[in-house]
Amino acid sequence: MTNVWPNIGNEITEIPELIDIELLSDGWIKKYLLTYKLPDGSTYKYESVSRKGLAEYTAALRSDEQGIIPKPDAICIVPILPDDSLLLIREFRYPVNAWCISFPAGLVDEGETIEECVNRELMEETGFRVRQDLEGSAIMPLPQNGYSSVGMGEENVRVVIAYVEQISDAEPHSTEFIESFVLKRDDAGEFLDKNRDLIGTRCQLLLEAVRRNQVLRKRLVLAQNPIKSNDFA
Repeated sequence: MTNVWPNIGNEITEIPELIDIELLSDGWIKKYLLTYKLPDGSTYKYESVSRKGLAEYTAALRSDEQGIIPKPDAICIVPILPDDSLLLIREFRYPVNAWCISFPAGLVDEGETIEECVNRELMEETGFRVRQDLEGSAIMPLPQNGYSSVGMGEENVRVVIAYVEQISDAEPHSTEFIESFVLKRDDAGEFLDKNRDLIGTRCQLLLEAVRRNQVLRKRLVLAQNPIKSNDFA
């Protein structure tokens, strides 16, 4: 086992070369056939999916190949309320035919800034918006985009922590079925243990991190203020 970082941005291992991209089926989700030349000279075909058209998808793959940081295709919002609770949603998701627990999220429109997208998606799904009463920005995008499922496609998502407040009722589209709810940080562990709805991976991992952080905080408090016998008197 190694304890050093990978050779970031300076690959020394020969990798497959993308030599052809073929559109197999069109639609909102498009299916592609990628042809690669392997280091031994043989070819290898791989199926993938994307929302992008052929020209845009090709450009995205070439940019990824060169290490160019792409604009986010979508955002995932981690909304934090004034009392430090988390705002989540329970949404019916068509591809799995079931309710799913997640954070508010959505595609970034052409020409839209991250903050504009955050506000639009929050308003549509929850009736909340980014707070206006804080000094400085009320949103904190993570440093880089994360990829949804690199075994299937190139969609990338920017996770954004946002301090929010409610100003109206939600305004979902007619085909969207969304319920928002508040989760206190101390309840994250119990929620994970008892939840029986499907859950998004990003949401699951963050709530697990919250659970562990809360446990560590409680242990630190106990270490600094050990329990004495007269506490139970």
